Amino acid sequence: MALRRYLLLLAQEHLEFRLPEITSLLSLYGGQFSSEQEIRVNSPFWILNIPSEEMARGLMKRTVCAKSIFELWGHGRSAGELYESLKNYPTDKMLPYLQSDSTYKIHIHTFNKTLTQAQKIKKIDALEFLPFKGKVNLKTPEHIFWILEDYGMNPNDVPEEPIHLYFGRWIADGQRELIESYSVKKRHFIGNTSMDACLSFIMANHARVKPNDIVYDPFVGTGGLLISSAHFGAYVCGTDIDYNTIHGLGKASRKNQKWRGPDENIRANLRQYGLEKYYLDALVADSSRPIWRKGMLFDAIITDPPYGIREAPRRMGSQKETVKSAEKSTENHFFVSSSYHLSDIFFDLLKFGAEYLVMGGRLVYWLPIYRPEYTEEIIPRHPCLKLISNCEQMLSSHTSRRLITMEKVKEFKDQDENSYLLDGQYLPYRGHNSFREKYFSGVTKRIAKEEKDNQK
Repeated sequence: MALRRYLLLLAQEHLEFRLPEITSLLSLYGGQFSSEQEIRVNSPFWILNIPSEEMARGLMKRTVCAKSIFELWGHGRSAGELYESLKNYPTDKMLPYLQSDSTYKIHIHTFNKTLTQAQKIKKIDALEFLPFKGKVNLKTPEHIFWILEDYGMNPNDVPEEPIHLYFGRWIADGQRELIESYSVKKRHFIGNTSMDACLSFIMANHARVKPNDIVYDPFVGTGGLLISSAHFGAYVCGTDIDYNTIHGLGKASRKNQKWRGPDENIRANLRQYGLEKYYLDALVADSSRPIWRKGMLFDAIITDPPYGIREAPRRMGSQKETVKSAEKSTENHFFVSSSYHLSDIFFDLLKFGAEYLVMGGRLVYWLPIYRPEYTEEIIPRHPCLKLISNCEQMLSSHTSRRLITMEKVKEFKDQDENSYLLDGQYLPYRGHNSFREKYFSGVTKRIAKEEKDNQK
C-alpha cells in the first residue's frame, strides 16, 4: 500500500509522551510509525507516512497530544521552496478539492511568532498559482487549507523568516477538548492523588485501550484512570486496600468540604460522564495478594501505585503484627496493615501483569525516580514483558516519575514467578524503597535554602 504524507501539528506539553502515544495509536489501527525525515522530538510539526486518510482520522479520534492532522501538499525551508514543492504535487490529487462547485478557506498558523492581518493576506495571495476554482467561504467551507510556519523553538531569538513552511488540507482535529471536559476540577469524586485528565488519556492511549477491552487498575483510588479507558469503550474494574476510598466514605479531599457526600464514589464518577455501563466493579483487596482465578483476564493494566508521599503504601498484615497498626474504618471494618516497600509493589505488579494480561496486552504504570541516582538499570523487568516506552515527568529538581509501558510477549509459566530474583538484578531496585526519604530530604533542603536567602 502506498503511504501518503501527512503533517501532524502537536501540542507543546508532555513532550516526551507524544511519540509513544502516536506510535501506540498507529499500531492499534494496524499501521506503524514511519517518517521520511528524522523526527525532531520537541518540534510541534512532524511529517508522517500513513497508509490512508481513514487511519489518519482514526488516530485523531484518540490522541490528546496532537492538535490537528493535514494531508501534506508541500513544504520547504523558504517560501520559494514551498511553492516549488506545491507545483510538483500531483494535480490529480488536488483537483477533487478545488472544483468550481466547492467552497474553501485558507488558514494561517504560525509557531513562535504572531503575524499581522496584512502579512497573512499577503501570504495567502502568494498562493494564487494554485488552481482554486471554488468560492471562498470563511464560515462553513467544505475544504480548509492551512499554511503552517515554524519560527523555531527559541522565543528570545525569533527569525525574520520561518525556518520551515508547510501547506496542506485539513483532515481532522485531535481530542484536546477532553482535557477540559474531564478536568478533575469538575469531577464529582476526587482524592489527594487523582490523576490529571490529560495524563489519564495518554496512559489509556499508551495501553492501546480499545472498545470491549477489560481494563484493570490494582491501585484504583477514586477511579480516575478507569474513566479515560471507559471513554474509549473499555469495561473497567479495580481494587484498592482502602475501604473508605472504594466506598466514598470519610474525609473529603476538596477544600471547604469536611466529609464526603452520600454519592461520592467511583460509580458516580463514571455516571457523571455517561459511562456507567462500562463499570464492572471496584473491590476492597490487597494488590500483593491477587484475588483472581488463574488465567489471562485483562487486556490492559493501567495504574499509579502509591509512592508514599501523599498516601502511604500499605498491604494486609497478619494479626501477629502489632495491633497498633489495626485501623478502624467506617461501619467497624478493621484491617491490619503493614508497610509495603516500593520495590515489592513494582515486582508484584510486573508479576501480576505477566500472569493476568492477555498476550499483546499492556501494563502502563508510574515509577517514582530519585534523579541523581537514575539509570536505565533500575527499571523493573520481567521475562514475559517487553519495555515499550519510558517517559519522564518532572516532580521537583531532584525527583520525577516515569511512565513505563510494557507489553506481554511471552506466555507466563510457573517458573517465571520469581525469575527476577535469580539473576542478581533485584538489588538495584531496593533504592526505590527510600524514595520518600529522598523526596523529603530535597524539600527540607530547599526550605532551608529559601529561609537562608530570605535572611540575607
